[in-house]
Amino acid sequence: MPDAHTATLTRMVLPDHECPYGVRAKAMLEEAGFTIDERILSSREEVEGFKEEHGIATTPLVEVDGEIIGGSSDLEAWLASR
Repeated sequence: MPDAHTATLTRMVLPDHECPYGVRAKAMLEEAGFTIDERILSSREEVEGFKEEHGIATTPLVEVDGEIIGGSSDLEAWLASR
């Protein structure tokens, strides 16, 4: 595996709510030394459209080096297995 990894983190940050799971995923990625391409969903419409497009029930969605990892609990398990 290369030394430098890039993670794409798509998470919800609404005017009245920031998803705690997205915050947790970001913190885990930072702690693990990833470069993060952060994509913010800033409206309910964007969130619902993203979930529908990707066939997922919740956000965030983490991808590492092009591989879909999943949400924050999936990321935690994936990091623990490395």
